Parts: sequence; structure tokens; C-alpha cells
Amino acid sequence: MAKVMIIGAGGVGNVVAHKCAQASDVFTEICLASRTLSKCEAIAGDLPRQVETAQVDADDVDALSALIDQTQPDVVINVALPYQDLSIMEACLRTGVPYLDTANYEPPDEAKFEYKWQWAFHDRFREKYLMAVLGCGFDPGVTNAFCAYAQQHLFDEIHYIDIVDCNAGDHGHPFATNFNPEINIREITQRGKYWENGEWVEVEPLSVSQEIDFPEVGPRKAYLIYHEEEESLVKHIKGLKRIRFWMTFSDNYLTHLRVLQNVGMTRIDPVIFEGREIVPIKFLKALLPDPASLAPNYKGKTSIGCIFEGVKNGKPKKTMIYNVCDHAECYKEVKAQAVSYTTGVPAMVGALLMVTDQWRGAGVFNVEQLDPVPFLDLLNRYGLPWKEKPL
Repeated sequence: MAKVMIIGAGGVGNVVAHKCAQASDVFTEICLASRTLSKCEAIAGDLPRQVETAQVDADDVDALSALIDQTQPDVVINVALPYQDLSIMEACLRTGVPYLDTANYEPPDEAKFEYKWQWAFHDRFREKYLMAVLGCGFDPGVTNAFCAYAQQHLFDEIHYIDIVDCNAGDHGHPFATNFNPEINIREITQRGKYWENGEWVEVEPLSVSQEIDFPEVGPRKAYLIYHEEEESLVKHIKGLKRIRFWMTFSDNYLTHLRVLQNVGMTRIDPVIFEGREIVPIKFLKALLPDPASLAPNYKGKTSIGCIFEGVKNGKPKKTMIYNVCDHAECYKEVKAQAVSYTTGVPAMVGALLMVTDQWRGAGVFNVEQLDPVPFLDLLNRYGLPWKEKPL
């Protein structure tokens, strides 16, 4: 018997709300809050249960704290913008409510994400006997749980991890992003980075690629980028020698991105246009399709997982743990595309484990620090079945 507050009413917020409604034996009450009340009401109108909706500016700690005090949730699921992580964590501390998110904080004025800002909350959450779980989407999130499971149950020592992410779907648009355009473009235009032999190695953006055979999709060209779970996994996977993250992009996508970069449309610093200040990437976001709007016509699958190499019983071992998700099936179930679905389902599952005390702790945690077994079991139950494939 728990009440959940979901902050954010985009594509992922829609999935989280639907999945919390499905878990009615645990989440007996749901509050959906966003800066735009009409988005909350539209999602609420599609749910099989009545939910509470509210308007709130997640950047305003006082207003958010007042709403949490008024609503009295047992957990807050943050699926708003990564820029708002710190203000929502602050509000949870003020009100004494556990916190969970799906993406780590990044400052609005710098295209850089890392956990240091959120890890800095650890002592304050611990002193209040509160739990905060970071990065509980798919990658990060499920990929972290795959790593914890592999470390605990499949290997004596893991030496190499490649996290591989393929979206082989087709949304029918010349150029669109699968989640918030501003966050997506900032992420992939940064310098690539991976960890090897105890140090970080940087490369030019999208300069390193390889062909990867993705389950149920086939061979696809994937590019090395930096992704946030690498930062926490290097701390928690013992014996690790290298970890990399690979993501697929179509030639069409990369051509559009290159042109947008060349003409300055991906800039995050303000420019003066007709006497007023605008940020080019924010203007571009307004022109591109809303990621949630892609769902009705999306076809194809996502294939995301981890490739592990290490040692078991003194012998070399290589295996892959992965999930495949179908865009059209996601739309049939919750009116979402698979990228939103694969992020939203784990967020609900993580919150469920928190309110049922299967994940317990005081402080700030990454997913690989928590028991992966109940998490992975519930993914099977709620629409993200995973498989292991020896390589």
C-alpha cells in the first residue's frame, strides 16, 4: 500500500504512470506532476485508474516541497529533465521522501554529465535515513543490474564490459530524437570516453566504431560514446580492466546531425537573434518532433545489453545479457515507443522495490549496488524479459 509521485509527463512519464497503475497491489495511489498540467491530464485520461494530477515547476524547490508535503507520497520518481535532478533531490530531503531517477544531473550551461553532484547528497540522505536510487532506467539502470548479476552469479571475475545499445526502429521522420532532443544531442556530440587499465581515455565524438551483431536485429555499425553508468560501474565491478559503451546511429541521422552542428544549431550557448537572446539547441528542440509523438507509427525493435568477458572456475568465459523490445507492441500496451518503454518500466520496478523494502538503504545508490535478482525478476513480469546468450 503505497503512494507514488511521478514528476515529468513526457514519453517516459506516460510509461511510468501506466506501469504504476498496473501494479495496483503496491501503488494504491498515484500523483502525476509536471510544469504542464494538460500533459498530466492527458496521460491520466488514458489510465485505467483515477490518478491525482498537479502543476509544479521542478526547478522551484519551495513549490515542489510544498506539493510533496501536501501529497504525502512514499516515493518520488523523477522523470523530468536531468537539469532538475538536484532541485528534486533537495525537495525530497526537505520532506523526508525517498527518491529515484533515470538519468544523472548535468548543468544546463555545460554539455557534461557526471555523478559528482548527486553523489554529494549521500551523507545528507544517510543522516535522514532516506534512500536515493540514481539512474534506474535501462541504460543506465537495467545495464547496471545486468553487471551486478553477472558479477554475483555468472563470473568469478569480469575483465571487460561492452554496453551495446541498438535502436533498429523506423519512425518515418527524416530526423528526430527518441528522447528529449536537447539532452540527446548534447549527449552524443560530447567527446567519447571509455575506461581502460585504471584510467579514462577520450576520443573525438563518434570517431570510433565497430560492427556488432545485435540479438534479433543483426549486425549494425555502433559508435563509441561516453555514458554515465560507466562512471559508477568502474567503482563497483571488481577486477574490471575495460568498460565501453556503444550506440547505433543511422547514416541519415549522422548526416543531419553533422549539418546541424556545422550551421551552429546544436550550440548550447546563447546567441542574439533579432534583438533577443536564444539558445540554438533549444530552438531546434522546438522544431523537432516531440519524442512521444513518434510512438503511433514506430516499427522495429530495440536490442540493448551487456557483453561480458572474464573468468569462471579458472576458465575464460564470454556471454551477453540483453533485452529486445518491440516499438509497435509498446504502443499497443501503453501508447509509447520502445525507448520510452525501456526507460519507464525499470523506473517503476525500482520504486516498487523501494516501497516494499526489497531495496533498502540510507544514502545515495547506483543500481549495481542493490540486489539485482528481484529487479530482474520483476522486469520479466512487467514487460522487459531478458536473456543470456553465451558467446
